[in-house]
Amino acid sequence: MLQIQQNISLKPFNTFGIDVKAAYFAEIFKEEDLKSLFQNDITKTQKLLVIGGGSNILFIQDYNGLVIKISISGIKSLAEGNTVKVTAGAGVIWNDFVNYCVEHNFAGAENLSLIPGTVGASPVQNIGAYGVELKDIFHSCNAFEIETGNIKTFNYEDCQFGYRESIFKGELKGRYIITSVTFSLKTEADVNTSYGAIETELQKRGIEKPNIADVSAAVSHIRVSKLPDPTTIGNAGSFFKNPVIEKYEFADVVSNHPDVVHYPTADGKVKLAAGWLIEQCGFKGKVVGNTGTWKNQALVLVNHGNASGTEVFNFSAQIIDSVKSTFGVTLEREVNIL
Repeated sequence: MLQIQQNISLKPFNTFGIDVKAAYFAEIFKEEDLKSLFQNDITKTQKLLVIGGGSNILFIQDYNGLVIKISISGIKSLAEGNTVKVTAGAGVIWNDFVNYCVEHNFAGAENLSLIPGTVGASPVQNIGAYGVELKDIFHSCNAFEIETGNIKTFNYEDCQFGYRESIFKGELKGRYIITSVTFSLKTEADVNTSYGAIETELQKRGIEKPNIADVSAAVSHIRVSKLPDPTTIGNAGSFFKNPVIEKYEFADVVSNHPDVVHYPTADGKVKLAAGWLIEQCGFKGKVVGNTGTWKNQALVLVNHGNASGTEVFNFSAQIIDSVKSTFGVTLEREVNIL
């Protein structure tokens, strides 16, 4: 039965482990719970925050409103020739979904292994890693329309995916709550090992013809070696987006920094490695008060135990200023600041 709680600590519900409180809190286990929730007057008088795994949030103050945690579970699949449609509830842990696909030999999600968060958040952010983005395997999603209480299906074109962007972060922000996502995967794998780190790890393992389980294991090993476990030390994964700049801007950067790590994009621009930029500015492994960057990956900001959200935010501002003054490039925070 749906419950609306008051004055609830959000520390267990954000991977940074920031200890703030929500004035109101409700956990949703099925679509019908959302319909019941939005019949309550609290939803009409309070601002709303929808969370999944809380892995892309930095709280800098208490949330004076209603926090809605989506915990809708369940995974099912339907084969259609060489394609299989896999539908997962929005509350399914993302890596549980990836593991399900690998175990059933459904190819396409393996490069996205060990990304923190839930399935419902994946299309909002258009998550991506190691040469694959969510949009590459996305088929559709169902979402609850807050204003009407209706469930709407969004197809690929509807979502207007961009780099770490979608219509749910733009035009439709705050208007829909994703309840399930359907992915289009393959029963015959065409593995993507285009990222050098994957190739290197596979070579170390003596694997010349990798299957999707091999790729998933390689990606997982790389991520564990670089990224801290949120259950051990508070963090939200990559704190900044990799900046995408025009070619003429890149010409200025590379003229002063010939060894800058970069990748061409499909639309003729250039993506820079934010972690490399930050590391060159001397921030890798740096500790400032209760916060800092991770020792193995400068792109990750961490909570060393008692950091406030403001402390982490201010530290991130120092990094942005340093990268701007050194490279002339402005970093953008990937984490949502609340």
